[in-house]
Amino acid sequence: MLSVPTIYKPSLLSSVLLPGSSSSSSSPAFPSLLNLSRRLRRPSFIQIGRVRAVASHIVGYPRIGPKRELKFALESFWDGRSSAEDLEKVAKDLRMSIWKQMADAGTKFIPSNTFSYYDHILDTTVMLGAVPHRYGWTGGEIGFDVYFSMARGDATLPAMEMTKWFDTNYHYIVPELGPDLKFSCASHKAVNEYKEAKELGIETIPVLVGPVSYLLLSKLAEGIEKPFSLLSLLQKIIPVYKEVVSELKAAGATWVQLDEPTLVLDLDSDQLKAFTDAYTQLEESLHGLNVLVETYFADVPADAYRVVTGLRGVSAIGFDLVHGEKTLELIQDLSFPSDKYLFAGVVDGRNIWANDLSASLRTLKTLEGIVGKDKLVVSTSCSLLHTPVDLVNETKLDGEIKSWLAFAAQKIVEVNELAKALRGEKNEAFFSANAAAQASRKSSPRVNDKAVQEAASALRGSDHRRATPVTSRLDAQQKKLNLPILPTTTIGSFPQTRYLRRIRREYKESKISEAEYVKAIKEEISKVVRLQEELDIDVLVHGEPERNDMVEYFGEQLKGFAFTVNGWVQSYGSRCVKPPIIYGDVSRPKPMTVFWSTAAQSMTTRPIKGMLTGPVTILSWSFVRNDQPRFETCYQIALAIKNEVEDLEAAGIPVIQIDEAALREGLPLCKSEQAFYLEWAVHAFRITSCGVQDTTQIRSPRVFPSLRLNLPGCIRILYVILIMLLGLKSDSNALNTFMIHTHMCYFIIYKGGL
Repeated sequence: MLSVPTIYKPSLLSSVLLPGSSSSSSSPAFPSLLNLSRRLRRPSFIQIGRVRAVASHIVGYPRIGPKRELKFALESFWDGRSSAEDLEKVAKDLRMSIWKQMADAGTKFIPSNTFSYYDHILDTTVMLGAVPHRYGWTGGEIGFDVYFSMARGDATLPAMEMTKWFDTNYHYIVPELGPDLKFSCASHKAVNEYKEAKELGIETIPVLVGPVSYLLLSKLAEGIEKPFSLLSLLQKIIPVYKEVVSELKAAGATWVQLDEPTLVLDLDSDQLKAFTDAYTQLEESLHGLNVLVETYFADVPADAYRVVTGLRGVSAIGFDLVHGEKTLELIQDLSFPSDKYLFAGVVDGRNIWANDLSASLRTLKTLEGIVGKDKLVVSTSCSLLHTPVDLVNETKLDGEIKSWLAFAAQKIVEVNELAKALRGEKNEAFFSANAAAQASRKSSPRVNDKAVQEAASALRGSDHRRATPVTSRLDAQQKKLNLPILPTTTIGSFPQTRYLRRIRREYKESKISEAEYVKAIKEEISKVVRLQEELDIDVLVHGEPERNDMVEYFGEQLKGFAFTVNGWVQSYGSRCVKPPIIYGDVSRPKPMTVFWSTAAQSMTTRPIKGMLTGPVTILSWSFVRNDQPRFETCYQIALAIKNEVEDLEAAGIPVIQIDEAALREGLPLCKSEQAFYLEWAVHAFRITSCGVQDTTQIRSPRVFPSLRLNLPGCIRILYVILIMLLGLKSDSNALNTFMIHTHMCYFIIYKGGL
């Protein structure tokens, strides 16, 4: 039988109002699935100690709070408006509410140490005492001063580098490691949070970033030559892991979760061997604990699968069965160890769609036939960090669309209902409501637009390359624009002032008239145009004072998009974003930017750039529908942007910039899938601009912080003529690459500098 955590006594916490719940008696005007999930979150007595087969597990949970409580507490602390004790109280209240919420839903494996004031990788760096020398730490427990200096920098010290967390829109603080760094346990956060939950009567599974993934996600400290292997530091960090594990065992922990997400990457033999070495060294310390090694975000390659299933001292392995589309087949083909538990990530932790419970149940039954009911645990595909907190808070979202969604709180319920169904306790009402919502979404005319589908399907007959050679187009554009050899421009948007935010808000709330709004925005555009003329900039922008966000602004004007009020997710630290939801076929009912661009052009004789966000970026920074391939949705967006490009051209805008900031971000983790992605992503970009005249100049600023993709090939295909030379200082060959493979280059004025 599977030993699981003790669940708290309901009588202790029955008066607690859960995140997103309300004392109001009002109920949502949409199908009953959410109401059912609310009822299912009531406290219930759960057997202590050993339980029946098929338990439930959550990999991780959002930290920010249902209404961004952590964000506001952090910013208040940073600004000196509140104390460290105030911040710690907000954090503790959030942790308590999260644990109680999971316990109420019947979750057996509740994670602890997934909360972070800024970033979980930074927390691991602090745990290991891996503080770069410039921050002046000399030992002892690391406090907020050093922690936030590492995360944010200060008046004299730069912050540590931040980069994307795999292929998500979350960012982590990159550890800076070298041979001279001395590691020591400098934070007891993991055991403190475990004890904190235990005091509530809630037994948790403490979560640590695994030692090998930590090293593989790190970078060499400045001044360290590249031949040095970060994996050589394994011998130095393992003693700290042993110390933390010993503390957890002494505190009473019976399980520990070690996240090793790098197992889904294309690793070489030395990197894979590091996992075997690390867990062999940890085996003795892990004795007496059940150890879960968790993977997520993609399929685990066959070689890595063989390694992870053979790790010593490991009791369970977690797999992403949503984004790891081939993992089930791999388990069937290569079998699964009979002495290990399989944590099956069947509920999507990266998107906001309600789970297809019937399909997930079929997957789980297949796994049950392989590993047995006693060895199967139902889980999320990854941490729910990447989803908004609670759908209950969306009081303005359309009822039908709302019935198709599940945020983190609802996903907890889905996991537990699937576990109950496998135990033979299927909630027929819940499953029926889910099936009705799935059928509604599939058949809804709001989702399906035949004209859009046919237009997107017709795109496959062409690669949409422009017929005229690029050199001929450049000649035609130069005759029309008469620009200097190295023309100047700005990247696009000017600062969003409080005044502009107030004007947009008042217009949205009907506190000012449309005429007043237009007058205010035109006055701002006029100021921006005059400033650029005074600076003698060659190609001007209108400053985008009417825009709230480079994706949201366009999504609000496109069919097939929906928007939330409290659908916030953490990007990094206190920075939260509210991605649009692409729920249906995408089209453009009317022009989106022509009015403001032509207004700006009427104010100057210099060329004004039309400013658009590209289809790949809109796709990547949204919650995307999961009922069709991503490239299909991207092509639909590309057609909408194409219509806007052609309307801008017809209105006399001679230069059009199409921003594709997320081209690199969408690159799949598995190298074998990257060529196909680049093919359709670049094709989508070409679609947007294939219909313009030779005299119309198309630009796309590019930031390539890493050259881990076929950069020359991408540039040639995209015929990019505007390159933003940022983020290239780490690669001395990058500039040569750009100069060889681009036809024209501009100086970009970006945040006040060239």
